[in-house]
Amino acid sequence: MNTEQSHGLGPTPYYIPALDPLSGTPNPPPLPFTAPWCYELHFPRDPRGPGIARVTLRAVLDAHGLTPLTDRAELLASELATNSVRHTQGPASVRLQWLCPVLRVSVWDMSPDLPPAPGSRRTEVTAHAEDGRGLLILDTVADRWGGCAIGEGKFGPGGKTIWFELSLPAAPTPVGSTVVGRCP
Repeated sequence: MNTEQSHGLGPTPYYIPALDPLSGTPNPPPLPFTAPWCYELHFPRDPRGPGIARVTLRAVLDAHGLTPLTDRAELLASELATNSVRHTQGPASVRLQWLCPVLRVSVWDMSPDLPPAPGSRRTEVTAHAEDGRGLLILDTVADRWGGCAIGEGKFGPGGKTIWFELSLPAAPTPVGSTVVGRCP
């Protein structure tokens, strides 16, 4: 019998067991909403990589209660990860970093070529073009974005990182009330 049914509770989005099933040690409590965290996913130059990054991003944001940011973050991360797979010759990674109330998503690849700076003049994209809209999408959807080249060194292959930030929309808090899941 399902524990939720035996207690008369409704379904929960996920279940965190009190003990680790392999070691039997207690699991740590979940991070508070305002606590910073970071997840990183590395993937090879494979056309399945961007899809795996999208699914992972959605799972992480849903688990942390950041569903208001999920659609925009998924669109932008997918665009950047797809460009990494299509236009570079090596692996890529997607990094999610939460610094309440801002989510920063960074995509690294091995190409040192940076796009034009945010807001700079771009070439026109024709109505039926199959590509070339990525920077326009970044300019339109992201709250902030940028990039930096990474020099090759003894600790890594170099490349570049393109990042974007999305801010959690602030909701007005009634005087004298406490809202769970909001940044201070």
